[in-house]
Amino acid sequence: MTATPQLDVQLREGTGKGAARALRREGRVPAVLYGGKDLLPAHFSLDPIQLDKELHKTGFMSKVFELSLQGKKEKALARAVQFHPVTDRPLHVDFYRITKGAKITVSVPVQFINELASPGIKRGGVLNIINHSLEVVADVDHIPSYIEVDLTGLEIHDTIHLKHLKLPENVAPAHPERDNDIANIVAPTVMKQTEEAEGEAGEVAEAAAATEEGEA
Repeated sequence: MTATPQLDVQLREGTGKGAARALRREGRVPAVLYGGKDLLPAHFSLDPIQLDKELHKTGFMSKVFELSLQGKKEKALARAVQFHPVTDRPLHVDFYRITKGAKITVSVPVQFINELASPGIKRGGVLNIINHSLEVVADVDHIPSYIEVDLTGLEIHDTIHLKHLKLPENVAPAHPERDNDIANIVAPTVMKQTEEAEGEAGEVAEAAAATEEGEA
């Protein structure tokens, strides 16, 4: 079993915009942990270097982290990250407290496999990704790092729908009523131009034949 990643946290007393700005000047990133019945939010700060490394890994928003707060280890899921509009640096992170056995809705990244086993891609087709992630319901001990989508056998113009996905055990789509399009194989530009040209030629031929019949 993969070890739960731990984040370097420091409790903070002050809250509000002024306290948050002061923390950023000190080189820390403000954060909050909320959720849990009858539990108060916990305010703390994060090491920006460690946070940046985690943000650049796949599945940051679907990963369970361990936080050591007030002598207690809390498991939490990142729910929102605020970024600076110019520098793109993280300014604040919201975490949600989770308990063992609880089921939660989480957005999990989608990864595509077996591209070389797709006849459509071999013929020059292009994988057009419509949804890069999928909302699923899972218990906290079985949150997948990603959802695999198998491209084996797909032809040009084929579309992968939600119902085609094989989800891991103990994982279910959060919105099964929406048969979302996940991706499709689209024709290469040259093929599209050829099909369009053939269509236009067919229309011209039909118009010419109709004119000849009218004149006869």
